Amino acid sequence: MGHPVLKQTARPVEDPTAPEIARLVEDMVETLDASGGVGLAAPQVGVSLRLVMFFVPPARSGGGEAVPLTVLINPEIEPLDDEMASAYEGCLSIPGLTGQVPRWRRIRYRGLGLDGRLIEREAEDFHARVVQHECDHLNGLLYINRMSSQDSLAYLDELLRGQREQSERTVVG
Repeated sequence: MGHPVLKQTARPVEDPTAPEIARLVEDMVETLDASGGVGLAAPQVGVSLRLVMFFVPPARSGGGEAVPLTVLINPEIEPLDDEMASAYEGCLSIPGLTGQVPRWRRIRYRGLGLDGRLIEREAEDFHARVVQHECDHLNGLLYINRMSSQDSLAYLDELLRGQREQSERTVVG
């Protein structure tokens, strides 16, 4: 947080099949693997291009299908209705912090894959949240810019510790 590239609108990718885009994606996959996260946007690695990657592991699919690693170039998002949902989000650009963020619950997204072909999907819940979070990076936004209140902003470790303690008191008491 604070780096200028995270505050600007990223440039469109002109040729998704260019070798330098493939190299960028390889680097981003390594970064994502090392971080333990589920998504990453090019601006988070200092590159102002409209490119994101994400996946939804089975444990986070909410009973739906897991989503394999997807590279989305020049993505667009369209809400499918007005329903919003709030949930805690974290971000590799703001390590250690988390906060509740309202997002559209159901979206349609489209963009190009590394082969230049159109990818278009509908997503809901966690899948939709991840896509919106990563695409925000392409518009110079971090999740804290989307929070409706700063009251939920917390250090993740403290939030989890407090939840454990509350749970233990509930079980014992």
